[in-house]
Amino acid sequence: MDKVKNIDEMPKKSPLSLQIDLKKFEKATEEEKKQQDVMSESVSFFRDGMRKLMRNPLAVGSIIVLLLIVAMILIVPHVVPYSYSQIISVNGKRDKTASNMAPFQYSDKEQAYIAEGGKVFPHIMGTDEMGRDYFVRVVYGTRVSLTVGVFAAIIVLIIGVLYGSISGYFGGKTDLIMMRIVDIIYSLPDMLMVVLLSVVLREVLNVDQFPALQKIGTNMISLFIVFGLLYWTGMARLVRGQILTIKQNEYVLAAKVSGAKSGRIIRKHILPNCISVIIISAALQIPSAIFTESFLSFIGLGVQAPMPSLGSLANAARAGISVYPYKLIFPSLLICLITLAFNLLGDGLRDAFDPRLRR
Repeated sequence: MDKVKNIDEMPKKSPLSLQIDLKKFEKATEEEKKQQDVMSESVSFFRDGMRKLMRNPLAVGSIIVLLLIVAMILIVPHVVPYSYSQIISVNGKRDKTASNMAPFQYSDKEQAYIAEGGKVFPHIMGTDEMGRDYFVRVVYGTRVSLTVGVFAAIIVLIIGVLYGSISGYFGGKTDLIMMRIVDIIYSLPDMLMVVLLSVVLREVLNVDQFPALQKIGTNMISLFIVFGLLYWTGMARLVRGQILTIKQNEYVLAAKVSGAKSGRIIRKHILPNCISVIIISAALQIPSAIFTESFLSFIGLGVQAPMPSLGSLANAARAGISVYPYKLIFPSLLICLITLAFNLLGDGLRDAFDPRLRR
């Protein structure tokens, strides 16, 4: 019997035969290899977005910078033996020569104390005009600015998502009335509202009875209220626009037919499909709130003295900019660094989670 020289010439085997089909062991073609490359592991939307975010060097660098800043504001107050309102003193006595010192400089009394064998923690960024450690004040100012930014973003997120979801889902007259309210609020000048609320809250609130409010100050309380009243309108419009598109999909109609309530449809079916836009907008809202707080503190409408803020520190340093320029450099640099880091992170989140930008 002649040997079979080619696989194609091999006779067809019987279905009941135990003979191995050699065609199953042929090498894959180039087209089959490309199909295998296209196939990838099934992952969730959030996990896929985080993978793409981690491949963005600017976004990863921004995350590292923000983590370092957060670590600084949490660790430094426990390491540096000064407080933001403490005037430098030696042996329990106020040091009047410790004002307006340059970075890593010691006053005459501190030098004498060191010569006697004492230890003095260095003034990393010098001191201010009242003899307070400037590094600690910048750290506390950064803490205040970040707190305001995160708190404002949470307010905007909660109010804007709830308001926009209701308006976009129900539509009709409900949407018309709610959007006109948004237009009215959007037209209010935020600076005028801050000034008016500061004056009104000074008369209404008795901060002497509330130590926590006394530390924060009525200006900061009015700033939080303004964020809650004014700055959620952009988020509400964005969420409404997304929901107007998403609610036309078939799975929303299927949920309605199955008897699901409106709240459940919004919470389980609509909001998860526009979560990427919500995350991106919330991330970009933080630097905007930080910049607004710094600006208001710069003109004297921010936190109440002696509590520092990056804006109030920059305003205080403006008077002696020709003699002590470093006092303006430190808070201004941190404002720029935090704002830039959040903006780059927001851009990275947009590139990673926005389905329209995916390739």
